[in-house]
Amino acid sequence: MKFTVLGSGSSGNAILISNDKTNVLIDAGLSATQVLKRLSLVGVDYEKIDAVLITHEHTDHAGGLRVLLQTLRCPVFISELTLEAYFNIQNSKESERRRETLKNRVIKIETGSHFCIGQIDFYPFSIPHDAVDNFGFVAESKGVRIASLMDFGYITNSIKQNLKGCDGIIIESNHSLDMLKACSLYSWTLKQRIMSKTGHLSNEDLCKWLKEDFDGNASHIVLAHLSQRANEPNLALLMAQEALLSKNHLSRIDTKIIVSHPHQPTEWIQF
Repeated sequence: MKFTVLGSGSSGNAILISNDKTNVLIDAGLSATQVLKRLSLVGVDYEKIDAVLITHEHTDHAGGLRVLLQTLRCPVFISELTLEAYFNIQNSKESERRRETLKNRVIKIETGSHFCIGQIDFYPFSIPHDAVDNFGFVAESKGVRIASLMDFGYITNSIKQNLKGCDGIIIESNHSLDMLKACSLYSWTLKQRIMSKTGHLSNEDLCKWLKEDFDGNASHIVLAHLSQRANEPNLALLMAQEALLSKNHLSRIDTKIIVSHPHQPTEWIQF
């Protein structure tokens, strides 16, 4: 089992989770051109993508889906609420194109209900965000567990439980609270949305989870969905590493933390 974050940030998100026989693309927020380019960069033939899994309808997670499906021949796993929100947009022509493209290609899933894609089991769970049905998930194959969750405002008890025992974790570290408050390009209304419980997770809240609730099991944690205006990759990484070091006084933890980027894939992380 292995994964790479093909790209992550406010401009678009996509992840690839694979094992020996199954390749699943998580979200299609990058343009179709960029998804195909980055699949090539990580050595995966687009014809070998077995499914696209959409976590929620926001453009930075689903905006490239329709055009991408003109090249890919796989099904789309998506919840009914998210599918309807994906179709229900103001541009009626685009809505029609989306409905036509996804016709007979959808496999509906439900948050909280296990499903399989090839040889990978998926366990989706709800996470708090201002989308209709946003979820994170744990993907499992041959005892290896990889969690992925982006776009959520705070760490719920359900999230804490689902992250326990995972071997790899992809998790949002969206903004620095100080940088967000000082950002002159964002209105106060937008700042309030981002900081709300249905907004995005801050560096500070991620660090609190690392100190208080991370079980130390994961060998790799990837910080994802960093704001390009209210965060800085080195700051997010340093804060997370310091949080982990403060925990290490109580127990030995060898977890490696890396940062994903909007314009290039991460290295493959393999288990």
